[in-house]
Amino acid sequence: MSKTASPLVGIVMGSDGDWPKIKAAAAALDEFGVGYEVRVMSAHRAPEVVRQYASTAIERGLKVIIAAAGGAAHLAGVVASHTTLPVVGIPVATDVAGGLDSLLSTVQMPGDVPVAAVAAGGGGPRNAGLLAVQIIALADPALQEKLVAFKRKLVDKIADKDAALRNSLHVENK
Repeated sequence: MSKTASPLVGIVMGSDGDWPKIKAAAAALDEFGVGYEVRVMSAHRAPEVVRQYASTAIERGLKVIIAAAGGAAHLAGVVASHTTLPVVGIPVATDVAGGLDSLLSTVQMPGDVPVAAVAAGGGGPRNAGLLAVQIIALADPALQEKLVAFKRKLVDKIADKDAALRNSLHVENK
């Protein structure tokens, strides 16, 4: 968990086996100093636990919930049905086309139950954490400044890579 006093983001997952696949979300929150809590809960096996968690999230101080699940990935939608907080779904990669089943289960929410979804695998978990940071930064000018600096570093990183590639190509062409 992040070392800040009170969590602003809840990270929930359908199985403890999902943690290695999604921990980049927590790493992104740590990078920006945003506190979070992590829980395992199942939309299908323990729906009352999910309801209780989601319905009390605001009073516990959470601002965003990240919900990760694979296969029949209903956790994000069930969480969203019990809170007015933004919910970001991470479709956990599976053996079915790299997590296509999870992705479709996460993005195919009925009208009036919004869930933001990130990629299955790859950069998805990190993007979930960054999206949570961006949402929270809407009401936090200091966090917004950290995001501006982060974006600048991305530009610098790409410029450095471009220069290095161009330099190596120039050297090779001599």
